[in-house]
Amino acid sequence: MSDFLSANLAGRVLFAIPKKGRLYEKCLELLSGADVQFTRSHRLDVCLVRNHNMALVFLPAADIPRFVGEGNVHFGITGQDMVAEAAMNELVTEVIELGFGKCKLQVQVPVRSGITSVDQLAGKKVVTSFEVLAGRYFGELDTRVGAKENTVIEYVGGSVEAACALGLADGIVDLVESGETMRAAGLTPIETLLTSQAVLIRSNKPVSSTENAELIERVSSRIAGVIAAGKYVLCNYNIPRKAVDEAVKITPGRRAPTVSPLDDKEWVAVSSMVLKAEIADVMDRLQSAGATDILVVALSNCRV
Repeated sequence: MSDFLSANLAGRVLFAIPKKGRLYEKCLELLSGADVQFTRSHRLDVCLVRNHNMALVFLPAADIPRFVGEGNVHFGITGQDMVAEAAMNELVTEVIELGFGKCKLQVQVPVRSGITSVDQLAGKKVVTSFEVLAGRYFGELDTRVGAKENTVIEYVGGSVEAACALGLADGIVDLVESGETMRAAGLTPIETLLTSQAVLIRSNKPVSSTENAELIERVSSRIAGVIAAGKYVLCNYNIPRKAVDEAVKITPGRRAPTVSPLDDKEWVAVSSMVLKAEIADVMDRLQSAGATDILVVALSNCRV
């Protein structure tokens, strides 16, 4: 089986995808929107893409930065926190921020501990699954505050939030999304080490062929289009010609709106991309400016 896979992967672009967890389902949506066609066997973590000279490699998100950085795969999707923890920032290039998987890497302590500052944790015991980032942060903290003893950083692979309740640590460093799990465990944040989201990264090592380099660029561009389409809608409306300047200020578009004449010379049609989160307010302002027939069209994909 290994020889069979090696023969089939030869010369292909390799794209690493998180095999499970918080990023997996979103990645599948991205691949579908980018028209990357594949069928994944339940028993294999490698599958060939039908419509491109490419293969998908399903890996733990924490391993993807190393595989990409060392050139074992050409590009992949993982979290910014994983790239930082793997110390691969110099070996990979962040191509696109994907806008999902947002979280914070925080120092959390028990509410009843009375600890309100990270300075109070210096020289104590901290449990985390982010040994590199936590070790670097508390190493600098120990030096800054002149701690008599180094802060002890102990690795725990899962259920980090339970460490304080079980008496294993004075504080933890862990990823936080909504914060509900931490609050339920009686913890409160006292410091944020970094904010993170899913990113598309590529290896800084040279690609073996021009064709593969072009394919990486093409797929990256398609993914960027899917992300942009999720953020924007197309707003179309009619407005008196004399009010165009005011309307254009409301809907400036990404570069400039499209303004088209109508049969009625006193009116024009305007089309512009607008952030989805702002569209309700934009429609109100356009109506106040004299616009009519305001239509909002959802985007499934685009190139921007």
